[in-house]
Amino acid sequence: MTERNRDWRVYTGTGQPRSSPVENLPKAPPWRQFPGAGHVEPRPVDDGGETARRIGQAANRRHLSTPHEVAMVNAAIYLRRPLLVTGRPGTGKSSLAYLIASELGLGPVLRWPIGSRTLLQDGLYSYDAIGRVQAANTRPHEEPDIGEFIHLGPLGTALLPYDLPRVLLVDELDKGDIDLPNDLLNAFEEGEYRIEQLVRIAKQQPEVTVMTDDWGGTATIKRGRVQCRAFPIVIITSNGEREFPPALLRRCLQLHLEPPNEKQLGAMVAAQFGPTEGVDVARLIGEFLQRSDEHGGLAADQLLNAVHLAVELVTAGVHQPDDDEWKSLLSAIWHPLQSRSVTS
Repeated sequence: MTERNRDWRVYTGTGQPRSSPVENLPKAPPWRQFPGAGHVEPRPVDDGGETARRIGQAANRRHLSTPHEVAMVNAAIYLRRPLLVTGRPGTGKSSLAYLIASELGLGPVLRWPIGSRTLLQDGLYSYDAIGRVQAANTRPHEEPDIGEFIHLGPLGTALLPYDLPRVLLVDELDKGDIDLPNDLLNAFEEGEYRIEQLVRIAKQQPEVTVMTDDWGGTATIKRGRVQCRAFPIVIITSNGEREFPPALLRRCLQLHLEPPNEKQLGAMVAAQFGPTEGVDVARLIGEFLQRSDEHGGLAADQLLNAVHLAVELVTAGVHQPDDDEWKSLLSAIWHPLQSRSVTS
């Protein structure tokens, strides 16, 4: 293969993990290179089965990504920019983060679910001031280590100075407070933040070990400042419930996911269930797609619910695809996602 024809893609979208973590990522643009310093524990390898729960077992996985989806993920990696992923519920927006982390061997996904009261501070770190006071009262002759009471959030952990990027999922940003997208700009642009409680004691205690968002993980913070070394692979999902400010959109690449087609749904089912003896999966997928068209779109997990129930009923010897009871169950499982207007 000539240099001219060499595949430029770091992420291929196959759904299959590499034999070893990705190395030698393409060089970041000069304006996206960060000199983060400090010691951080190696990223964990085991995520407690979270990836398998989200996207199925690796041995059964055959994710069918579109060329555009793969190209946009790679563009985000090359440019070190967040990828804003839109699409209706159930199109696999959140799953994309787990596919990237699994294929590239980048460790557990750092997931930050956004709610109506979520603040930037929630994603960066929390400081348990009350817990520290209580510890001081119970140990009057011992000064509690402030690091025991600082816990980095998903965003704060993702910006630690790892040699290889972590994958950060900012899930459903459109559900957050109207100011949150703008509040994120500095962290995404500068790749850093400050822990004010540590800045104030930097002269007396220049290094403090704090907890991270990984189970049992720790990191050493110098002079209260955290700056990344490898900008994280940031996947921001949105269901399109509201528009984002131009300042955020300028700093993100954008990818819209269409509802999965028949082949992609088949791949999802295979990843979660493997062989499904006694269940006509192709028929179920066809009925699902027809019902989805009739009701303005269903979510893929509604199909997975139906397949799981069908497998269980077949195992119990009671499922027949033309039973009235089964048809009634499907109608309940495949309920419309859009509320219908009520007329008097």
